[in-house]
Amino acid sequence: RTNMDEFAMGSSCENSAFAKTANPWDIERVPGGSSGGSASSVSASMVPAALGSDTGGSIRQPAAFCGTVGLKPSYGIVSRYGLVAFASSLDQIGPITNTVLDSAIMLDIISGRDAMDCTSLELESGFANFADAAKNAESLRGARVGIPSECLDCEGLEDSIRRSVEKTIEIMRGLGAQIMTVSLPHWKYSVASYYVIAAAEASANLARFDGVRYGLREKTENLSDMYFSTREAGFGEEVKRRILLGTFVLSSGYYDAYYLRAQKARTLIRRDYEDAFKKCDIILTPVTPSLPFKFGEKSSPLQMYLSDIFTISVNLAGNCAISVPSEISPSGLPIGIQFVAPSNGEKILLSASAVFEKNREIKRFTPPETKRAVL
Repeated sequence: RTNMDEFAMGSSCENSAFAKTANPWDIERVPGGSSGGSASSVSASMVPAALGSDTGGSIRQPAAFCGTVGLKPSYGIVSRYGLVAFASSLDQIGPITNTVLDSAIMLDIISGRDAMDCTSLELESGFANFADAAKNAESLRGARVGIPSECLDCEGLEDSIRRSVEKTIEIMRGLGAQIMTVSLPHWKYSVASYYVIAAAEASANLARFDGVRYGLREKTENLSDMYFSTREAGFGEEVKRRILLGTFVLSSGYYDAYYLRAQKARTLIRRDYEDAFKKCDIILTPVTPSLPFKFGEKSSPLQMYLSDIFTISVNLAGNCAISVPSEISPSGLPIGIQFVAPSNGEKILLSASAVFEKNREIKRFTPPETKRAVL
């Protein structure tokens, strides 16, 4: 069991109901979220692998912050049965590991049809075989790698992240991949669309935590007071914020103006990816716009929400994606690169990322012993 943001709502693990989790690379910095505990424990060599939940980047972002591999499978590849629901149309379970092959092995174990989840898919596994074969491949000849112009022109992208993406592009080109520019014209609407849709689904999913059927129950003299007291005590500030936002966008006077428009934008984002994948096999982007930040550094909710700007659109489209460590910044912090493939395109995704992993400059990302020992 590992620590995380409460109900998976957060990008730093600072919203935990228990305590803050530290980043093994620098214990004054966040490990990312919401699956910060999983990424931190793998990075610190406490465990060889861990599971995380990815609603808008909560596997890939902490994996990038902690120098580990984080795989977000296509929607439906892994059963959501047993997962406490946040946003049901976006949630997906996936592994956090030290290598691409380990993630593929984990995916073989946890994927497949589950009678308890009607959205789960029947599929042919063997992901580890593809990753293992790719690990020994000498080139990416014939692979088409798309670079979204909108991502590298994104305001707020730190120079160290941009340089890492450019370096990765050159590595992929040197391996024989064909590099091309693609466009995701509606990508800029992904953050706004996500926080409307996710909050709306969260408000519906968390309505069950009323003190009667699920979770905490506060002792009061009557039923109405029990509802109010239970939900006041049982939810943290960020969870309450999202429930209120979700209830607002689903209300009769605002449903069309917010929720319906967000769903239409989601469709356009998904079509943008479909059009892009007609030209390329995988898409390469940053995982995060910045390096791991210090605790308390991002006090504004909007600042925190923008931490997932490169990952959110993948969940809206239902695609698969992986964060792979690329290099260490001049300040000694890990940088991750994101590869995105079409829905059910895990085999090409794992193959390409395994080849990149083999040919990057740093072979294994291990945090400094002095800082890791503190954990």
